[in-house]
Amino acid sequence: MSIRPVNEMVEEAKQHLDNLSPTEAKRRVDDEGALIIDIRDVREVQRTGAMAGSNHSPRGMLEFWFDPSSPYAKAVFQEDREFILCCAAGWRSALAAKTLLDMGVPRISHIETGFAGWESDGLPVVAYDEFRGR
Repeated sequence: MSIRPVNEMVEEAKQHLDNLSPTEAKRRVDDEGALIIDIRDVREVQRTGAMAGSNHSPRGMLEFWFDPSSPYAKAVFQEDREFILCCAAGWRSALAAKTLLDMGVPRISHIETGFAGWESDGLPVVAYDEFRGR
């Protein structure tokens, strides 16, 4: 059995995406009203905190929450704005963004260096309790 390496799939997905730096993602949020969607597992968010102003969607529900015909559709994901996906290091977000692009989501991008890059660039992070409480 031959399994295609996931890093090849990530690199292929990134060829079709707008791969953003954390600073550019923050600028788009502040200046253009984009929304960062953190797709990390909730345990990751609990452990490390969240990007200030972001929204959380577990990776397993993302397509269902974006699809307006799904019984799980969420109103926030039907808005006319750019959605910027973020995971820990940029791999899951690239694959997820490509899937949403294939579904027809018009303005989708991802943070290429993920939450790790966001933190290392010194951008604002909030504790899980504060994030969950808003």
